Formats: sequence, C-alpha cells, structure tokens
Amino acid sequence: MAKPGLRPIDELIRLAIIGDGAAFTELWDTNIDSLKAYLRGRMKISDEFYVDDICSKSFEKAFRQIRSYDPSKSQFSTWLTTIARNTAIDTLEQESRTQRQYVSIDEQPGTGSDIGSGEDSPLDSIIRDEDQVETEKYIEGLPELYRQIARMRLLDGLQYKEIAEETGLTLNTVRTRIRRAKDMIEKLKSEESI
Repeated sequence: MAKPGLRPIDELIRLAIIGDGAAFTELWDTNIDSLKAYLRGRMKISDEFYVDDICSKSFEKAFRQIRSYDPSKSQFSTWLTTIARNTAIDTLEQESRTQRQYVSIDEQPGTGSDIGSGEDSPLDSIIRDEDQVETEKYIEGLPELYRQIARMRLLDGLQYKEIAEETGLTLNTVRTRIRRAKDMIEKLKSEESI
C-alpha cells in the first residue's frame, strides 16, 4: 500500500526511467517494508543483515533494469519481488559456497573450529584476473549478436533471468545465445592451441 503523500506508482516509474533519483527513492519508500516482509516470511531469512543486503542489491538491480520493466506484464511490486527472490537465492548460494571454502586444521570435518577468510589467495586472484582478461579477449571476437549477452553472463556473472529482464529477450533466447557463445569461445580456444 502506498504511503500518504507519495505520487502514483506509474508516474514514479516514468520519472525513474528518465533518471530521477528522487522518484526512485519514493519507489524505495513505497516498497521496502513489503519487500522485507516477503524476505522474512516467504524466503525464511531471519538475519537482518541479509535482509538489508538483499533489499539494497535488489533495488540496485531494479534501478539498473528499470527500462526493461513492462507494466503490461506485472505490477512493479511483483517485478521487484521477483528480482529480490533471485537476489536472495544468489546471495544465499554465494554464502553457502563461501562457507564450504573454510578449512578445519585441528578437528574432524563438521565439528566446528573452521577457519578461513573466504578470500582468494594472491595466486588465486592472479589466475582469476588472467582468466577474465582471456575471456574478455574471446568475447570481443564474437559476433555482435552474442557479445553483450556473453559479457553479461561470463564477466558480470548475471543469471539468465536477469539477462532476459535487462535485455528484453526471452529466457530461451538468452540460454541459446549463451550456449552458442560458449561453443564459439571453446572453438576459438582450440584453434589457438593448434
């Protein structure tokens, strides 16, 4: 439900699309409480740090993708909730992967006393950076049709659904183009190694 004194949602969305930060702040004010309630209730997230973090990430994604919002397909609150749900799943999965990286030095696995920062070692960072530079090089060699989507998936780490929302393409089209882009990159790599 909109708070008193706020402009109608359609006008706020129109203004946010043209870059009006105040309108987007009002969209935040209008939707933040229901988004937090959704995360606590439906997603069963009780840690307030995660709730706040996911809300912030969700609104950031929504702001970047606001031009792809189509009011004929869903209400703004539903669109925002979908972004929050996907962000929550990604955030919790990333946290789970980080937890699995911890190493126990004294005890049996799963008995506690796990240590580790979850950060890459300097060598891991160098390898990851080199891989990213190499991936960027191959992406630039792709046809334009595949370049943007490959960049979004392989470099920015966006999920298929996020790419579909941001580009306005169907999910199947995104999947197909990413698969073809990966195939072309593998072919370029194999031709280079010959």
